[in-house]
Amino acid sequence: MSIGISDEHVELAASLRKWAASLDPVALVRAAEGESAERFDAAWKAVEEMGVHAIAVPESAGGGGGTVLDQAVALEACAHELVPGGLLGAAVGSLLTGQPDRYGVQVRPGGVVWDGGTAEEVLAPDGSHYEGQVQAVLGVDLSVRHGRAVDAHDIESGDRVRRTAVTLAAAEAAGVARWCLATAVEYAQVREQFGQKIGAFQAIKHLCAEMLETAEAVTAAAWDAAAAADAGDDEQWAFAVEVAAATCFDGAVEVAKACIQVLGGIGFTFEHDAHLYLRRALALRSLVGDSDDAAERLTAAAVGGVRRRVQLDLEGRDEAVRADIRTGVERIAALPEEQRRAAFVETGYLTPHWPAPYGLGADAVTQIVIDQELAGAGLTRPDIVIAGWALPTILEHGSAAQREQFVSPSLLGELVWCQLFSEPGAGSDLAALRTKAEKVDGGWKITGQKVWTSVAERADWGICLARTNPDAPKHKGISYFLVDMRAPGIEVRPLREITGKALFNEVFLDEVFVPDDMIVGEVDDGWKLARTTLANERVAMATSRLSKSTERAVELAAAGATPAQRVAVGHSIALSTVCSLLGVRSTMRSLAGLGPGAESSVAKLLGVRNRQDGAELVVALLGDKVALGDDDVRDDVWEMLNTRCLSIAGGTTQILRNVAGERILGLPR
Repeated sequence: MSIGISDEHVELAASLRKWAASLDPVALVRAAEGESAERFDAAWKAVEEMGVHAIAVPESAGGGGGTVLDQAVALEACAHELVPGGLLGAAVGSLLTGQPDRYGVQVRPGGVVWDGGTAEEVLAPDGSHYEGQVQAVLGVDLSVRHGRAVDAHDIESGDRVRRTAVTLAAAEAAGVARWCLATAVEYAQVREQFGQKIGAFQAIKHLCAEMLETAEAVTAAAWDAAAAADAGDDEQWAFAVEVAAATCFDGAVEVAKACIQVLGGIGFTFEHDAHLYLRRALALRSLVGDSDDAAERLTAAAVGGVRRRVQLDLEGRDEAVRADIRTGVERIAALPEEQRRAAFVETGYLTPHWPAPYGLGADAVTQIVIDQELAGAGLTRPDIVIAGWALPTILEHGSAAQREQFVSPSLLGELVWCQLFSEPGAGSDLAALRTKAEKVDGGWKITGQKVWTSVAERADWGICLARTNPDAPKHKGISYFLVDMRAPGIEVRPLREITGKALFNEVFLDEVFVPDDMIVGEVDDGWKLARTTLANERVAMATSRLSKSTERAVELAAAGATPAQRVAVGHSIALSTVCSLLGVRSTMRSLAGLGPGAESSVAKLLGVRNRQDGAELVVALLGDKVALGDDDVRDDVWEMLNTRCLSIAGGTTQILRNVAGERILGLPR
């Protein structure tokens, strides 16, 4: 996904990429190598005629009258095609002054003048016009000419200049990352070695999937910096800018390097364009400054209580439903605690995305409004745990009798579920399961072993996959059963994990009888149903809180930390914020009526890393107290140990990267 989500932004980005490509910008860059920047004048003239640099300038001043986000979408598109000649500096300067021109911008006193070698006007760090001479320099980025200030002035820094520059530079970083990802994937889809496409090799697939993760993080942070600039809250914009500074530029460099790695020898040649994008990424990173400095500023802001709060613009679509929802929420809030769950179920607010009578069949807007009103009232939905996977399958594929027997009691908390999918020899490869179900009079007898089954020790019912046709292909011949966990022949044995506790179980089934009416859907059709169970998701409002461990790290940093530790905490804050932003962007796609994008898959991968790394960071911040196991560190150590399961449960990180490579990027199996 690019920065733009709305139809207007998607169309703007597509049209500008097409226009930019028509300039043959890479040819201009190559032709200007070792020469002055005059060869870029043709590109600048086209930019000026299109007004690309002045999209966010008021129409009264000759600009496009757009938003900062509009400008960011345009810069991302142009960076994707490597448009040369100082577009970034011109866009920054035009936005700051409100007057379109070909600007160079000095972000730090005495520092490089961004695009100063092609500028007609130069802005100082405080936003004033720079009066000294600027010497054009050919640096690492062959597509621009930055400038060295000849007559330096003692001018103070200006926050607005830096924030604007970082905001728009992040958009360019997103464009670079997007091109590198697309180029690597396209090459991996067609390049053959050892008799097959290299994209089929797991090492290449994982490398491309990791590029996707990084590119999505860069895009989300760049989008948010521009959106925050438009929102008008300087504190929130400053926070979003630091997240972008800590994320986008290192990220763009990493994706550019990975692109060259996927390309192999051809990527190392001067003739291939990949190095030009790496050069642009390196230059952007050097101009913006050390990401560690941004991370330290994030820590300071977080210790001071600042968190990123993204406000979704529902464009008035909530007006028709908000009053009734608020009344319903107020009624629940007025009830005693023990009566609220029933009220959640009765109103449909527990599972609003489910069809009536168990939910509201709510659209994305209604779901968001319910979340907002519940949060405003301080109400939290009861967690239905595994029922959240079992019941959607019963609703979609089950019989009327199954829906009647199981759905409402489960929502009310009267029935507890477990999931009998994983096996010692199957794990994530559900098609390899060996648990068998043999037909008998009136039903089936199931025999086998399941593992990693949470809450099995107290579950009333289990959703179970078992092989009903051993002669069918491995993805077929599997059926979906509802198993009474109190039935004869079931033995539950606790599994003690690395934390010392037993959260999971082994479950042994020895000729457990399951009646015919406890099969969901058709016999031998369980594979399709299992995918329904695992794929069910709803639209949710993003929280402004950081992840649990990151919040704990901020708490420890506030109590005292070394400079290096504060930097580490800041990077954790940036990653945790990006994970929330991916959720916001996924929600916005739903509000726009679009299908799920890459954000949801990437959010799981980055979310796992965020929680694991955050928990490890907390333990590191505790120092030698960890070795003693004192009471005040025991919970933190438990959390670190427990999060190791996150990259295994529900499909290992490696399996998920295979899935991302094949289903999102289109790499061969």
